[in-house]
Amino acid sequence: MALIVYGGAVSPFVRKVRVMLAEKGLQYTLEQVNPFSPPPEFLRISPLKRIPVLRDTDHPEPNTLPDSSIICDYLEHKYPDPPLYPKDPFERARALWYEEYADSVVAQNIGRGLFFERIVKKMMRGQPDEAVCQKTLTVELPPLFDHLEGEIGGKEFLAGGIFSIADISVATMLVNFEHAGETVDAKRWPKLAAYVARMHARPSFKALIAEESPIVQRFRAA
Repeated sequence: MALIVYGGAVSPFVRKVRVMLAEKGLQYTLEQVNPFSPPPEFLRISPLKRIPVLRDTDHPEPNTLPDSSIICDYLEHKYPDPPLYPKDPFERARALWYEEYADSVVAQNIGRGLFFERIVKKMMRGQPDEAVCQKTLTVELPPLFDHLEGEIGGKEFLAGGIFSIADISVATMLVNFEHAGETVDAKRWPKLAAYVARMHARPSFKALIAEESPIVQRFRAA
């Protein structure tokens, strides 16, 4: 078995796949790809020019899959233990909804409105627009955090009573929130703050955060 993940280490979508692999105890190789200037051969396996892409060398060619959601679903079906999707059909659907919520509106606001401004722009030798960041923090994100606060309620996990793709998807976006120098306000969103701390303390997340932190801290301090 040889699994290869193509993508950048600080991408929340690449991290999502890597957490999935870690939770399932699967070995893999990460090959760094800059999504802003990918090599020509990468474009052949990623038609939307996005990361990550998974290659499973056990499968005859073509043996690549783009898109983090597709990759995670594939890994769940090929390596079902431990399960990272609820078995109950309704709870599985709920988990997929949380995944979509995280991958779309949460990713858009944290990614473009905060992480891109404070980290990625500096990587590209640009200057962040702090006005954009402040609008994200004061206008765009609070309703999303309000929603997640209510959804968590008294639950340990978001869907099906198990750590699942729902938790992976939401928590990976909050890693980039923290990479951008922010933390969830525990006074305003106590349940969300506690939830994020629990998720990020899992070995799968903790190891990747430790790996990524020196990279982002170098640019955050610039």
